[in-house]
Amino acid sequence: MTSVPGVDHPEEQTEAEITLTGRGVSVTARVELVQNDRISVRPSVGEFVEQVVVKVGDVVEIFWKHDEGQRALPAEVTAVDQGAVIRWTLRATGPAEHSQRRAAVRGRVVVPVVATYGSFELRGETIDLSEAGLRGQFQGMGAPPEGGSRVDLDIRLEEGAVRTRAEVVRNQARGANWVMSIRFLTIQEKDQDRIRRRVFTALREERAKKADDAPRDLRG
Repeated sequence: MTSVPGVDHPEEQTEAEITLTGRGVSVTARVELVQNDRISVRPSVGEFVEQVVVKVGDVVEIFWKHDEGQRALPAEVTAVDQGAVIRWTLRATGPAEHSQRRAAVRGRVVVPVVATYGSFELRGETIDLSEAGLRGQFQGMGAPPEGGSRVDLDIRLEEGAVRTRAEVVRNQARGANWVMSIRFLTIQEKDQDRIRRRVFTALREERAKKADDAPRDLRG
Protein backbone atom coordinates (compact mmCIF):
# COMPACT_ATOMS: atom_id res chain seq x y z
CA MET A 1 0.00 0.00 0.00
CA THR A 2 1.35 3.42 -0.97
CA SER A 3 2.31 5.70 1.89
CA VAL A 4 1.81 9.40 1.16
CA PRO A 5 4.30 11.77 2.86
CA GLY A 6 2.52 14.52 4.75
CA VAL A 7 -0.72 12.51 4.88
CA ASP A 8 0.15 9.07 6.25
CA HIS A 9 3.24 10.28 8.10
CA PRO A 10 5.20 13.53 8.50
CA GLU A 11 7.60 14.40 5.71
CA GLU A 12 11.33 14.03 6.24
CA GLN A 13 13.19 17.21 7.26
CA THR A 14 10.05 18.87 8.63
CA GLU A 15 8.97 19.80 12.15
CA ALA A 16 6.58 17.65 14.20
CA GLU A 17 5.33 17.67 17.77
CA ILE A 18 5.78 14.54 19.88
CA THR A 19 3.31 14.29 22.76
CA LEU A 20 3.78 11.73 25.53
CA THR A 21 0.31 10.32 25.97
CA GLY A 22 -1.11 11.00 29.42
CA ARG A 23 1.96 12.84 30.70
CA GLY A 24 1.26 16.39 29.56
CA VAL A 25 4.67 16.73 27.91
CA SER A 26 5.16 17.84 24.31
CA VAL A 27 8.47 18.24 22.49
CA THR A 28 9.17 19.71 19.08
CA ALA A 29 11.25 17.44 16.87
CA ARG A 30 12.75 17.33 13.39
CA VAL A 31 11.78 14.28 11.35
CA GLU A 32 15.01 12.86 9.95
CA LEU A 33 13.99 9.54 8.38
CA VAL A 34 10.76 7.70 7.57
CA GLN A 35 11.02 4.05 6.53
CA ASN A 36 7.86 1.95 6.44
CA ASP A 37 6.36 2.28 9.95
CA ARG A 38 9.62 3.53 11.51
CA ILE A 39 10.17 7.23 12.09
CA SER A 40 13.46 8.66 13.35
CA VAL A 41 13.25 12.09 14.98
CA ARG A 42 15.70 14.50 16.54
CA PRO A 43 13.91 16.14 19.49
CA SER A 44 14.53 19.63 20.82
CA VAL A 45 14.98 18.55 24.42
CA GLY A 46 17.10 21.39 25.78
CA GLU A 47 14.43 22.21 28.34
CA PHE A 48 14.46 18.58 29.55
CA VAL A 49 18.23 18.15 29.60
CA GLU A 50 18.27 16.89 33.20
CA GLN A 51 15.34 14.56 32.78
CA VAL A 52 14.76 11.34 30.88
CA VAL A 53 11.95 12.50 28.62
CA VAL A 54 11.06 9.17 27.05
CA LYS A 55 11.94 5.51 27.40
CA VAL A 56 11.48 2.49 25.17
CA GLY A 57 7.84 1.38 25.24
CA ASP A 58 6.36 4.83 25.90
CA VAL A 59 3.19 5.62 23.94
CA VAL A 60 3.26 8.90 22.00
CA GLU A 61 1.35 10.81 19.37
CA ILE A 62 3.01 12.57 16.46
CA PHE A 63 1.36 15.78 15.26
CA TRP A 64 2.26 17.72 12.13
CA LYS A 65 0.79 20.34 9.84
CA HIS A 66 -0.70 19.44 6.47
CA ASP A 67 -2.27 21.55 3.71
CA GLU A 68 -5.72 20.39 4.81
CA GLY A 69 -5.09 20.79 8.55
CA GLN A 70 -3.28 18.99 11.34
CA ARG A 71 -2.56 15.26 11.18
CA ALA A 72 -1.94 12.85 14.08
CA LEU A 73 -0.26 9.45 14.16
CA PRO A 74 -0.17 7.08 17.18
CA ALA A 75 3.24 5.51 17.84
CA GLU A 76 5.48 3.95 20.45
CA VAL A 77 9.12 4.57 21.28
CA THR A 78 11.35 1.68 20.14
CA ALA A 79 14.82 3.19 20.66
CA VAL A 80 16.38 6.17 22.45
CA ASP A 81 19.88 7.31 21.45
CA GLN A 82 21.34 9.57 24.16
CA GLY A 83 24.64 10.17 22.35
CA ALA A 84 26.08 13.52 21.25
CA VAL A 85 22.93 13.95 19.16
CA ILE A 86 19.71 12.73 20.80
CA ARG A 87 17.47 10.68 18.50
CA TRP A 88 14.31 8.72 19.10
CA THR A 89 13.02 5.91 16.91
CA LEU A 90 9.24 5.63 16.82
CA ARG A 91 7.03 2.89 15.38
CA ALA A 92 3.60 3.81 14.05
CA THR A 93 0.92 1.75 15.80
CA GLY A 94 -2.10 2.85 13.76
CA PRO A 95 -3.18 4.96 10.80
CA ALA A 96 -2.76 8.72 10.64
CA GLU A 97 -5.92 10.77 11.06
CA HIS A 98 -7.03 14.36 10.77
CA SER A 99 -6.72 16.04 14.16
CA GLN A 100 -8.86 18.83 15.59
CA ARG A 101 -6.40 19.21 18.46
CA ARG A 102 -4.78 22.59 18.82
CA ALA A 103 -1.09 22.00 19.37
CA ALA A 104 0.16 23.27 22.71
CA VAL A 105 3.15 25.52 22.07
CA ARG A 106 5.79 25.55 24.80
CA GLY A 107 8.16 28.45 25.41
CA ARG A 108 10.74 29.59 27.95
CA VAL A 109 8.61 31.85 30.13
CA VAL A 110 9.75 32.78 33.64
CA VAL A 111 6.95 34.08 35.90
CA PRO A 112 6.12 33.54 39.60
CA VAL A 113 3.98 30.51 40.42
CA VAL A 114 2.51 29.10 43.64
CA ALA A 115 1.46 25.44 43.96
CA THR A 116 -0.79 24.63 46.90
CA TYR A 117 -0.27 21.01 47.97
CA GLY A 118 -2.16 19.95 51.06
CA SER A 119 -1.38 22.55 53.73
CA PHE A 120 1.80 23.73 51.98
CA GLU A 121 2.23 26.65 49.59
CA LEU A 122 5.16 25.85 47.32
CA ARG A 123 6.56 29.06 45.86
CA GLY A 124 8.71 29.23 42.78
CA GLU A 125 8.87 30.28 39.16
CA THR A 126 8.16 28.68 35.82
CA ILE A 127 11.00 27.42 33.63
CA ASP A 128 8.80 26.90 30.60
CA LEU A 129 5.09 27.18 29.98
CA SER A 130 2.36 26.07 27.57
CA GLU A 131 -1.42 26.16 27.60
CA ALA A 132 -1.32 22.47 28.61
CA GLY A 133 1.13 22.66 31.50
CA LEU A 134 4.39 23.98 32.87
CA ARG A 135 7.75 23.06 34.28
CA GLY A 136 8.77 25.05 37.33
CA GLN A 137 11.32 25.25 40.11
CA PHE A 138 9.89 25.42 43.62
CA GLN A 139 11.31 25.80 47.12
CA GLY A 140 11.08 22.38 48.76
CA MET A 141 8.81 22.09 51.80
CA GLY A 142 7.47 19.02 53.55
CA ALA A 143 7.15 15.73 51.69
CA PRO A 144 7.62 16.12 47.92
CA PRO A 145 4.50 15.56 45.80
CA GLU A 146 4.76 12.40 43.72
CA GLY A 147 3.59 11.87 40.16
CA GLY A 148 -0.21 11.93 40.07
CA SER A 149 -0.53 14.32 43.03
CA ARG A 150 -3.11 17.09 42.61
CA VAL A 151 -2.18 20.72 43.28
CA ASP A 152 -3.82 24.13 42.94
CA LEU A 153 -1.74 26.47 40.77
CA ASP A 154 -1.57 30.25 40.82
CA ILE A 155 0.48 31.47 37.84
CA ARG A 156 1.32 35.18 38.03
CA LEU A 157 1.24 36.48 34.48
CA GLU A 158 1.95 40.16 33.96
CA GLU A 159 -1.70 41.01 33.24
CA GLY A 160 -3.09 38.94 36.10
CA ALA A 161 -3.09 35.51 37.71
CA VAL A 162 -4.17 32.23 36.09
CA ARG A 163 -5.59 29.72 38.56
CA THR A 164 -6.23 26.06 37.82
CA ARG A 165 -6.32 22.61 39.32
CA ALA A 166 -3.35 20.58 38.08
CA GLU A 167 -1.52 17.26 38.35
CA VAL A 168 2.16 16.64 39.00
CA VAL A 169 3.66 14.58 36.16
CA ARG A 170 7.10 14.22 37.73
CA ASN A 171 9.20 15.80 40.47
CA GLN A 172 12.97 15.98 40.58
CA ALA A 173 15.04 17.22 43.55
CA ARG A 174 17.65 19.85 42.76
CA GLY A 175 19.36 20.69 46.04
CA ALA A 176 16.79 22.30 48.32
CA ASN A 177 14.49 22.92 45.36
CA TRP A 178 12.10 20.75 43.40
CA VAL A 179 11.75 20.87 39.61
CA MET A 180 8.21 19.76 38.79
CA SER A 181 6.50 19.05 35.48
CA ILE A 182 2.79 19.79 35.90
CA ARG A 183 -0.19 19.46 33.57
CA PHE A 184 -3.33 21.56 33.85
CA LEU A 185 -6.65 19.85 34.56
CA THR A 186 -9.38 22.50 34.80
CA ILE A 187 -7.90 25.55 33.10
CA GLN A 188 -10.44 27.82 31.39
CA GLU A 189 -10.19 28.44 27.66
CA LYS A 190 -9.71 32.20 28.14
CA ASP A 191 -6.75 31.49 30.41
CA GLN A 192 -5.31 29.05 27.87
CA ASP A 193 -5.51 31.85 25.30
CA ARG A 194 -3.72 34.24 27.67
CA ILE A 195 -0.92 31.73 28.23
CA ARG A 196 -0.67 31.02 24.53
CA ARG A 197 -0.28 34.74 23.76
CA ARG A 198 2.41 35.04 26.44
CA VAL A 199 4.29 32.04 25.03
CA PHE A 200 4.18 33.39 21.48
CA THR A 201 5.52 36.74 22.76
CA ALA A 202 8.42 34.88 24.42
CA LEU A 203 9.13 32.91 21.24
CA ARG A 204 9.16 36.10 19.14
CA GLU A 205 11.55 37.74 21.62
CA GLU A 206 13.81 34.69 21.56
CA ARG A 207 13.90 34.63 17.74
CA ALA A 208 14.65 38.36 17.64
CA LYS A 209 17.51 37.90 20.11
CA LYS A 210 18.99 35.08 18.05
CA ALA A 211 18.76 37.22 14.92
CA ASP A 212 20.54 40.10 16.70
CA ASP A 213 23.26 37.79 17.99
CA ALA A 214 23.89 36.00 14.68
CA PRO A 215 26.12 38.67 13.04
CA ARG A 216 28.33 38.87 16.16
CA ASP A 217 28.67 35.08 16.16
CA LEU A 218 29.72 35.11 12.52
CA ARG A 219 32.37 37.74 13.23
CA GLY A 220 33.61 35.31 15.92
